[in-house]
This record gives sequence, C-alpha cells and structure tokens, in this order.
Amino acid sequence: MAYLNDHYLKLKSGYLFPEIARRVKVFCDQNPVAAKRLIRCGIGDVTEPLPPAVITALHKAVDEMSKRETFHGYGPEQGYEFLRRAIAQNDYRDRGLDIADDEIFVSDGSKCDCANILDILGHQNKIALLDPVYPVYVDTNVMAGHTGPADESGSYKELVYLPCTPANDFVPEIPKDKVDLVYLCYPNNPTGATARREQLAAWIDYALKNKTILLYDAAYEAYISDPQIPHSIYEIPGARECAIEFRSFSKNGGFTGTRCAFTVVPKTLLASTSDGRFTSLHPLWLRRSTTKFNAVSYIVQRAAEALYTPEGEAQVKALIEHYLGNAKVLREGAQAAGLNTFGGVNAPYLWVQTPEGVTSWQAFDRILRDANVVITPGSGFGSKGEGFFRISAFNSRANAVEVARRLQALKW
Repeated sequence: MAYLNDHYLKLKSGYLFPEIARRVKVFCDQNPVAAKRLIRCGIGDVTEPLPPAVITALHKAVDEMSKRETFHGYGPEQGYEFLRRAIAQNDYRDRGLDIADDEIFVSDGSKCDCANILDILGHQNKIALLDPVYPVYVDTNVMAGHTGPADESGSYKELVYLPCTPANDFVPEIPKDKVDLVYLCYPNNPTGATARREQLAAWIDYALKNKTILLYDAAYEAYISDPQIPHSIYEIPGARECAIEFRSFSKNGGFTGTRCAFTVVPKTLLASTSDGRFTSLHPLWLRRSTTKFNAVSYIVQRAAEALYTPEGEAQVKALIEHYLGNAKVLREGAQAAGLNTFGGVNAPYLWVQTPEGVTSWQAFDRILRDANVVITPGSGFGSKGEGFFRISAFNSRANAVEVARRLQALKW
C-alpha cells in the first residue's frame, strides 16, 4: 500500500489565489457583460513588458544556443558566475556589504526558495511568522509537518504568530519567548509596510542572543524610495551571522513569467545539529541545490544579468516608478472613497481597511460584483488580515485610474 503525506490534509481549503481565481471564474461565467470590464488588482503579477535590455540579451543568448561553439547545456546549479558576480557586486558590495559571489544561489523564484529552505532546517525548530502573512510561509511548514491542525481562525498549532496591526505600523514586537526561525518580509506583502533600521537592528540583536535564524524576504526591496529604509538585512551589523535573504527579479525586472531569483546564504551562518554541534548552512544549501535543482537556464540568466547594465538599471527604475505611480493613484482613490488605507508608498501593495461590519470576503464579493474589480481578501493572509483587503498596483495607469474611480463610486 502506498501512503500519502497526511500533513497536506491539514491545509485549509485551497491556496488563497486559486480560490480567488475560482470565485472570479464563477462570477464571469454568470455575468458575461461585467466580465468584459473586469480589472484585476488581486494577484501581484506584473503587467508591463520586459525591459528592452532584457529582450536584447534574450535574443543574443538564443542565438548563442543555435551554434555548437556557444551552446550551453547543464549549467552550474548555484548559477553562472557572470550572474552571481553581477548580483554580489551591484546589490551588495557596491553598497558596502560583504557578500561573496559564492554566497549567491540563483533560482527560479524566491517563493520556491522560501519553501525549499525548509529542506535544510530541522523539524525541532519553533517557528514564528508575521500575521498577516504571505501564505507560502505557513502552507509549506504545514506540508513539511512542522505544525499541528488549524483552529477555526485558520491559525496552526505550534506556529508562533506575531500580530501586525495599524497600532504597531505592521512591524511586530520582538517575541518575549525564544523562537528558532522567524520569517520577516519587508517591504511587506500584503500590508505594504516597511521596517526601519532600528526595528531590524532589534531583530538582529534578538536573533544573535537566541541563536535564531531570520528568513528575510526582500522580494520588493526595489520599491523602497525612502533612503532611511534598508534594502537588505545585511545593512544591519551582525546579520551575516543570523539571516538568510531572499530576492527576486520578478517584481523589479518583470520576471514573473521568465523566472529568476536568488538567495543569499552567508558562510558565517550556523545552526545546531541534534547533538548540539554548530555547523554552516552554506554547504548544506549547496548540496541541496546540486541534488534537487538543475539550474536556471543560461538564456534567462543572461537576461537577468542585463538588468545590471546601465540601460537595464534605467529601464527597471522606469518600471518601478510606473507601478509606484499606480499605487499613488489607487491610494488617493481609496482614501477619497473614505477607506482607511496603508502601504503603497515604498511597496506596490495597498492594505485597505474594510468598512465597519464588512468582512474581507464580503468586501471581495462586493467589489467584484459592483465595481468589477478583483482585490485580495485580507483573511487569506491570516487572522489579523480579517477586516482588510489588498490592492495590487501592478497594472496599466489607465486601469489604476479607472479602479480609483470605481472605488469612489461604491456605496457601502
């Protein structure tokens, strides 16, 4: 008899975004006229074309693949040296941060890495995460057997939830008890909040004192415009000894469908074995990568490298400015509609409070039905997400303006 992984049976309903897609499909099937004017501001998928520098690099790399002399087969599992060097130099060393080329691991997505990192971390760990939270952090721990069952609110036993609310600007207090792993995401998905330098320094201090590892998701760092807000956890002294950083080209270079990201695992980062010995995570992540991953394609890695050219950097800056411009339009529209709104300044997401007495899924259904706009209900991000919904700024400017107009036309 073959047995399945029972931990999957603990997952609550469907993953958030497939459930949204299901509801939208039902609505569109039942309302074909409204479906034609539907605007999607739910899933955080980019809408603008790849930068011209990337297209040029892709064409050149494809041409190389057509000739025996320049053809590339299997590449190094941790990424080609040309891309790892560009990442380490531009994103870290040019900013005064001590990150070596071989501490960079190129992958096909930070979502994947945030899940796969659990392969090298023990089942004994006490795990803390933000609430509201990016669902992948929770669901992958459920799948790995690190939790008990979920309660009525959807919270899982054995996970430590750190409340993020308007009262603490969506940056949680340091836990009083010791935890072993902490997921942090800034700029935050879904709330659009950012963490100040002193707040991150407090987390580093906590992690060093408790031998805690911080799993720092910086997928949206390119949207930070405030010079006082850190782009990397490694800007904080001591982070090399306690933090892994996840980055992505999806939301800055438009690679959501092209797929390329990277994870930084410093060689100085240690964790304990079951018998109390401390060892480096770097060789374990390298071994995991070489065993379970066959590398991002040469073509895509050349495309990612192009983002670091002067032309690529200018084009990425223009993309970021476009989406942040959308966020400004949407934020002003939501505020004009009388809705309490957070985020959308150093992040491409707005976190909007529902009117009193309206649940997040009720807000989703109402905005879908009456405004023909798809948003994301906050309850899908955790118990503290109830009473909010997320609006994504990834869209055309015309759609952002229209969504702002429709929000103001809603009568709650």
